[in-house]
Formats: sequence, structure tokens, C-alpha cells
Amino acid sequence: MDPADFDSALLDPTRLSIVSLLTGVDWAEFGWVRETVGLSPSALSKQVGTLEARGYVEVKKGYVGKRPRTWLNLTQAGRNALEGHVAALRRVVEESQRAAERREAQSGE
Repeated sequence: MDPADFDSALLDPTRLSIVSLLTGVDWAEFGWVRETVGLSPSALSKQVGTLEARGYVEVKKGYVGKRPRTWLNLTQAGRNALEGHVAALRRVVEESQRAAERREAQSGE
């Protein structure tokens, strides 16, 4: 497995969780993402900043009534990165399973 197959930003479990969560929604409210992923506001902001810098997440700020709100959206680049990263993870699992099957076949001979 070539390490280049993995997306370095998504090797971090927190960022992987954020991107994975955003695949199921169009725009997610920051507070909901924070609660779901289990991060403090500052920790989520830092991770979102990293993802935004890579073009994986877009951030929109606005108001609901008089309260400021932040919404997050997974970009197409983010979706593509996640798909590629998950495909690389699947290849690792498949290769491991094939190796285990070969080992069993050799030990059973």
C-alpha cells in the first residue's frame, strides 16, 4: 500500500469524523457538528480551519434572529478526498484479509 493513497488531512481521526459527518447533510450548524463529534468549540474551529484551507469544507456565517451562527458544508473536493481515503483504507483491509487467507491455506497444507 502506497502511503500516497491516503489523504494526510484525513489521517487525523477528528478530521475524518467531521468530513464523514458532513457527507450526510447539505449545511450543518456548527453546534450540531461540535456536539456530534464531541469537541470543544475551539478544537472544532481549529480542525475546520485545516479542512477549509484544503478546500474540503466551506464555512458560512450568519444570524438566526439576533444570534450569530456558523454553518459547515462539505465541498466536492472534500467528498472526493474522503472517497479516495476510504478506498485506500478498504484496500488495506482487503490486502490483510488476502494475506490471512494465504497463511491459513499454507498452514492447512
